[in-house]
Amino acid sequence: MKKVAIVTGASRGIGRAVAKRLARDSFAVVVNYLSNVDEAEGVVAEIKGIGGDAVAVKADVSSPADVERLFNETSTKFGSVDVVVHNSGIMPLSPIGKNNFDLFDKVISTNLRGAFLVLAQAAQHLASGGRIIAFSSSVLAKSFPTYGPYIASKAGVEGLVHVLANELRGRNVTVNAVAPGPVATELFLKGKSEEQIAELSKMPPLERLAQPEDIARVVSFLAGPDGAWVNSQVLRANGGFAY
Repeated sequence: MKKVAIVTGASRGIGRAVAKRLARDSFAVVVNYLSNVDEAEGVVAEIKGIGGDAVAVKADVSSPADVERLFNETSTKFGSVDVVVHNSGIMPLSPIGKNNFDLFDKVISTNLRGAFLVLAQAAQHLASGGRIIAFSSSVLAKSFPTYGPYIASKAGVEGLVHVLANELRGRNVTVNAVAPGPVATELFLKGKSEEQIAELSKMPPLERLAQPEDIARVVSFLAGPDGAWVNSQVLRANGGFAY
C-alpha cells in the first residue's frame, strides 16, 4: 500500500515542487489549496501523468473546520495519513512602526495559527513511522526591516515543532522544520526590483537563488527512510545564506 502525504499550499511554488517530488517517491499526495483550483488540479494532472496518485482538496489552513475536513477527507480517500508537509504561508511586508495590525493579524492567522491547526491534526492522525514537516524561514537570522510579522510567525512555527516533537515522545513520529533562504518563487519575488533580486542572489556563498526543487529534495529526505533519525530539528536549506 502506498504511503500518503498531505502537502498544504501545494498548488504552486515550493509546495507544488514538494508534491511532485513526493509523488516521484511513490507517495499518494493530497494537494491542498485555498483559492486556485486550476493550478491545484494541474499539479494533480502532472502527478497522474507520471503514474502517481493524487487528489486536490480545498481548505483554509487558518480554519479549524477546514483543517479537520482536510485530514478526514484524506483518511477517507486513502485510508491513512503518513506524512504531513505544512507549506502554506503568506509574506506581506510592513515596518513595525506603521502599526499595521490588520496585516500582522493576517500573517499570524495564516502562518502561525495555520501551523498550529495542521500540526494538531497531524498529531491526532499519524501512526508510528509518521513524519511531520513544517516550514520556517532562514530570514529569522537576518532580521531584515519590514519582515517583522513574517519573522514573528515563523519563529512561532519553530517553537511549535520542538514542543510537538516532545509531546509525541514514544510514538515514533518525527517533527521537523525546513527553513529555506531566498527561493525563486512568486511569493518571494513579488514586489522586489531586479536589483534587489540580484543582491539577494549574491548573499549565499553559492551565489544563486534556490529553486523550489532544491527545497523539495530536503523534504524528500526528511519524509523518506534516510531521515528517520532526524527529529526536532530546523534544517536551514539556504545555500549558506544564514546559519
